[in-house]
Amino acid sequence: MTVYSTRGNCFASFWSVFDLASKEAQLAGLDKQIETPDFWDDPSRAQQVSQSAARLRRVVEDWRGFERRLHDALELASLEDESLRPDLEHETEAIMADLEKRSFTAMLSGPYDDDDAILAIHAGAGGTDSQDWAAMLQRMYLRWAERRGFEVEIMDMTEGEEAGIKSVTMAVSGDYAFGYLRSEKGVHRLVRLSPFDAAHRRHTSFVLVEVLPQLAMDDPEVEIDPADVKIDVFKSSGAGGQNVQKNSTAIRLTHLPTGIVVTCQNERSQTQNREFAMRILRARLLEIKQAEQEKEIAGLRGEYTKAEWGSQIRSYVLHPYQMVKDHRTEYERGNTQAVLDGDLDDFMEAYLRQA
Repeated sequence: MTVYSTRGNCFASFWSVFDLASKEAQLAGLDKQIETPDFWDDPSRAQQVSQSAARLRRVVEDWRGFERRLHDALELASLEDESLRPDLEHETEAIMADLEKRSFTAMLSGPYDDDDAILAIHAGAGGTDSQDWAAMLQRMYLRWAERRGFEVEIMDMTEGEEAGIKSVTMAVSGDYAFGYLRSEKGVHRLVRLSPFDAAHRRHTSFVLVEVLPQLAMDDPEVEIDPADVKIDVFKSSGAGGQNVQKNSTAIRLTHLPTGIVVTCQNERSQTQNREFAMRILRARLLEIKQAEQEKEIAGLRGEYTKAEWGSQIRSYVLHPYQMVKDHRTEYERGNTQAVLDGDLDDFMEAYLRQA
């Protein structure tokens, strides 16, 4: 069964690229940390290490299971029994389909791709239409996260005056959350007949989507001097009644050297809100650091272009025709409703393959 053997060689080649052994070595290192007597002396860090180990263990066990499945199929193929051909052909197609999905995940090899993500949505030009568009995007990403089994927690939100939202910050937790979502960073443009225009004219709205990794507090990439951070505590806003926060648990951090302001007013304790706000601040500072490095490199090459509202990454056209198009990859789809309902994987995969 030479066809199966050829595909087996293809699997082996992909396996060497994935480098499962290095992931097992990482897991062994984390397990060694967990076994130390003073591991739980710092509960916050211990929890982060434990979560990282659990996530990596799932990946390793999943791939080892796939390896056993492939090995069993190759063993059967080596018997050269023609009566097994139909079953082996069926198994081959199933394994190839599984491998295609895994090749997508294998592209998520960036330094923070396996981290949880911070997803922020900000309404831009377009007034009420833009704020409604921001709410539509929030729904789209919530639906996408639900499809993947990710957990989402709203950490901070400012509602619009008439409809929609001005901004929202969400914590997205799941395997490779940041790796998947980093393809969504940028300006998203909506073209439609406005439901807020009495003349029902066509409007164009813009929304900025930010995607940041949830950096661990001890990540060496970013160091923050406590003296550089101004901390304000206030009561969380609410819709009234029982939803109004009676205690001052909301946190506002101002990073004095850069002027970055981060707020977190989830219905948590003050300590939890402060920790998460600090994570957002660390992630924003890392983004600035990386942007400066990229600007310097691109400037030497003569390639640097400032990101502005006009440089949208994706357009969602609902009128006069139906189309969602990613301007970076040229990938497009005509089923706009499916995309707005969270069917984003094809756009993410196209971006990752090009990158």
